[in-house]
Amino acid sequence: MSEHANKTCIAYYDSPLGRILLSADSAGVSGLWFMDQRYFAKGLGDEREEKETDVLKEAKAWLDLYFAGRNPSVSFPLHIQGSTFKQEVSRIMLSIPYGKTMTYGEIASRIGKTSARAVGGAVGHNEISIIVPCHRVVGKNGNLTGYAGGLDRKIKLLELEGAIHG
Repeated sequence: MSEHANKTCIAYYDSPLGRILLSADSAGVSGLWFMDQRYFAKGLGDEREEKETDVLKEAKAWLDLYFAGRNPSVSFPLHIQGSTFKQEVSRIMLSIPYGKTMTYGEIASRIGKTSARAVGGAVGHNEISIIVPCHRVVGKNGNLTGYAGGLDRKIKLLELEGAIHG
């Protein structure tokens, strides 16, 4: 295995909600962040190069469809990193249907023996936003709570999907 085999590649995407940084490694898409969001590029090491790989091209095509109001399926690999708990929260977020929401408490009860607050921490530190739809996770009674990309973006994403009406 060469020393560059797991090098992270990055690319930029200009979305209707602001510029996005995408990252991918040999395992798949590993990051999607709005340029001004909290926890920007968290976990993205210094060993990276700007290069549009096939998987990054697929992620950009997915974003084109998504921002056009479509519900594209994720047909490219994702590299979800972190603890087993964080990965489980991510799997549940990926199961939330387009145009629907789920509460932190509902995710906690699916996992069992955890709190909505612990789920909130994992959701808030999601490195692959939009594709792993952390914006679909809401507070008790459907209250719109924090989003690392900003609450205004969360609202716009949910409006785009028809989950809420502006």
